[in-house]
Parts: sequence; structure tokens; C-alpha cells
Amino acid sequence: MANLSVNIAGVEFKNPVIPASGTFGNGREYEKFYPLHLLGGISVKGMTLNPKDGNPPPRIAETPAGMLNSVGLQNPGVDYFIQNELPNLENKGTVIIANVAGSTVEDCITIAQKLDDTCVDMLELNISCPNVKEGGVAFGVSCQSAAGITQAVRKATKKPLMVKLSPNVTDIASIARAVEDAGADAVSLINTVLGMRIDIKNRRPILKNNMGGLSGPAVFPVAVRMVWQVANAVNIPVVGMGGISKWEDAVEMMMAGATAVQVGAAIFSNPYCPVEIIDGLNNYLDDSHIADVNELIGCVKPW
Repeated sequence: MANLSVNIAGVEFKNPVIPASGTFGNGREYEKFYPLHLLGGISVKGMTLNPKDGNPPPRIAETPAGMLNSVGLQNPGVDYFIQNELPNLENKGTVIIANVAGSTVEDCITIAQKLDDTCVDMLELNISCPNVKEGGVAFGVSCQSAAGITQAVRKATKKPLMVKLSPNVTDIASIARAVEDAGADAVSLINTVLGMRIDIKNRRPILKNNMGGLSGPAVFPVAVRMVWQVANAVNIPVVGMGGISKWEDAVEMMMAGATAVQVGAAIFSNPYCPVEIIDGLNNYLDDSHIADVNELIGCVKPW
């Protein structure tokens, strides 16, 4: 059996497969399918400072080879997570990644401070969130704002800090370099791609919020391209996500430069998807006579 362990910012993962934030809840729902210790880690549901109801329905729409969502970060808040969800996760034998999703810099700082004395292993800062103090523009759309919030949260916590990048930008490599310079220990990408569907009968958008985030196999080639660009632009680990649904996708993403991968929308149709990817990845390494999964990272040879 090949070595599947990877290291991200000093945190050891037994394998490189992580359910993505927002698709796995806080793990409780999936424990009926398999023990959580099989997973490399879990990126828990994105948390805000205070409880959040999210957007009004309808907030999910099907698309060819994917789905749109505008759930709006519905969650019970960071204090509820610490008091009620974290105790269930801390002894499950997997890396716990807390996804921070504040609407102001101050909120993100406070969330990070609250998590700093907990058993959480790593923070994942979602900079696709709208900055309400700047007219609702997402933190991650400019180098200046991405670096600003990264630097602020970096100062607020001793935990390793991974920054989750938005693909809805013109130059994602520049954003990645900006957050690296601001103190990020790793980056994860891509978050969802902005999309829209229209009901042709009533001539209205299907989503009540008009637009939503596209995920699923349709975005996979975009994600691979962006992971490759970022991996060649920064010196910190890259965690790849976006449309991964089978072990072949995970191999491809790691060859593009990802140290680990996150699996999202595929879990909705196949809850066993993450463990199937782990098994498939192990078999691929054995069949290819590769002793260590780290040999795959960034091994693609561009023309």
C-alpha cells in the first residue's frame, strides 16, 4: 500500500481527500455511511459570527453536469459550532478545518479568535463572501482586499490559515500571490463559478437570488486550469476542488499541483464518493508502482 499522507502547513493528513465546506455539514449526517476517520480531513460548514438563515428559496437549481446554489451560508453561528458540533468531531481521528465566512473583516477576526483556543486544526478563510462595508463586493475579487482580510485574520489566530479563492476574477494567480504575501499558509480553490438559470415559462430566474454558484463536473476543467496556474505562482500548498467526482479527477488535480483535494457537489448524489476516491487513488498508486502520493503533486509536464 502506497503512502497516502500529505502535509499542509504543518498539519498531517492521513490521505489527501477532504469533503468540501457546505457539502458535508459538520459530519454528523455522513457518519451513518462510514466512520469519519477514513477521511483525510473535513472542511465543516461555513460559519458566521451570528446565526444566519441564508437566502429565501428556491435556492438550488439543476444544471447540465452540475448544480447552482444560493443557499447564502445558512448556519447556526460560530458559538453553536464550538459548543455543539466540535465536541462530536474532536475524537473522530480526522483533521478538522473550520471554514470562516464573515461579512466584515471584524467578524472574521472575531470568529478566528473564538476558534483559536479550540481543537480545530486549521482555518479556511472564505474570501468569496460579500464585504458589506464595501457595497457587497466579495473580499476575494482584488489583490488589495484579499490581502487585507488575510493579514487581519493571520494576526488574529495561531492556527494554520488556508484562504479559499474565488474563480470569479480576472487573474487568480495574482490574488493567490497577494494572500501568500499577507500570511496565508495555504490556498484552496476554486470556489463556485457565478451562474444563472431562467424559468422560460414565467420568465424569471429559477433562483430567488437571481444568480448562484455553479459546482459539479461542469467546472472541473476550469478548476484544473486555475489550480495549475496558482501552483506555479505560489510557494505554499494548494488544495484543489471544483467538480471532483472520481479518483481520476483527484489524480488529475494533484498532477496540476494540488497537495490535497476537496470533494463537494458529488457527495450529494453519492455520499460514499470521498472514500471511493481514497480507495481508487490507493489502487492507482499501487498499479502504477508509485510508493508515495506526494510524487503526483505538480508532476504534469506542459507542452
